[in-house]
Formats: sequence, structure tokens, C-alpha cells
Amino acid sequence: MAHTIAEADWKVLRRLHPLALERFCERVLAEIEQVTKSRMQSAHQRYVDIYRIVEQGDRDIARLFNDPKRSLALTMLTGIRSEGLLTDDELSALSPETRSAIEMLLGPSA
Repeated sequence: MAHTIAEADWKVLRRLHPLALERFCERVLAEIEQVTKSRMQSAHQRYVDIYRIVEQGDRDIARLFNDPKRSLALTMLTGIRSEGLLTDDELSALSPETRSAIEMLLGPSA
């Protein structure tokens, strides 16, 4: 998708990008912490589980956060929103056009 968003929305994304990334990383770290604390599995199995969590997290970070450019901003915002990493207040900082495009891309279940 190659839809360029308004300059004002691009500035909002540049401000929200590090916040959403921080939330994503906190989520991954919390998942790792849960595995680490579990004593129901062997240390090796916990290690394997953590490795898989980090591996998936790396793929998700690449998909959601890498290569922030204005031409990809709508795709990035849609992905970040779909992961629950933007609050309603943060989303409201975007223009109605960009919000509508995100809602359309997320579909009726969003």
C-alpha cells in the first residue's frame, strides 16, 4: 500500500512511534518474565520458549516498526493499532482521514 499521509499525521506518528515500540517491548519482556518464573518446565524448555518469544518479537518489530517513512506510515499505523499499541487518545491526534483509513484497513471487527 502506497498511500502518503498528511504531514501533520506523519509528525504524530514520529512522536508515537517510540511510545508504541516501548509498549511492544514491555509486552514481550512481560511474556519472557512469565516463562522465566515458571518452574513447571525444565530450564532448557524455558530457554527454548524464551528464544521463540524473542524470535517472534523480532519479526513483529520488523513488521511494525522498521523503516519508518511517510509512504509506509498508514501501514505502520494500522499494524501498531491492530496490536493494541496506540490508545484511543493517541489515535484521536490523527486526522479524520487517516483514522478512517486505519479503521477501513482494520475492518469491522476493530
